[in-house]
Amino acid sequence: MALSLSRACFRTRLHRAFATNFPRPPPPPTEPPHVEMFSDTSRPRPFRELPRIKRRWPAILALSVVGVAAWGVFYSYATNQQKISSSVFKQVLRTAREDEGLRNVLGEALRPQPEWWLNGEPRVLGAINILQGHVDLSFRLRGSKGSGTVYFTSVRREKGVPYEILRFKVIADDGTVVNVDSSKV
Repeated sequence: MALSLSRACFRTRLHRAFATNFPRPPPPPTEPPHVEMFSDTSRPRPFRELPRIKRRWPAILALSVVGVAAWGVFYSYATNQQKISSSVFKQVLRTAREDEGLRNVLGEALRPQPEWWLNGEPRVLGAINILQGHVDLSFRLRGSKGSGTVYFTSVRREKGVPYEILRFKVIADDGTVVNVDSSKV
């Protein structure tokens, strides 16, 4: 009796241990499903045009043009910033500020002319390539009397040889040409 009672408790505990019970499957159908038969063809639907597929290439082309233009603007800005922060540009600017002949033509307080589209930074044209041995710069310079354009060109003929300055001059807006003393560079 005690053995059969413990088996009965064991079965109930196992049965109660499950969280859900699966429903039993429905009994098989006793009658066949209802099938409706038609004597004529079905009523045809009215003909209508298929919708036009939206063309995606104009949007892709526009985004590509905007992307390439944005990359070009960023590349131009980044290379200009690199030229401005180079030691060559700083030395050329320092030498131009110290030149007496240039101060007589352009006035005191010589500084690079800022551009509005570069967020107040000057635009430096040309290339600075120290590893290959050539520097070619031009930028606008402004003073208290007027403005002008600085042209600086320097090359290194061989590795290990100092740079040779080929051109260091300022052409003022009134046409005056000032050759800057390049011995201080």
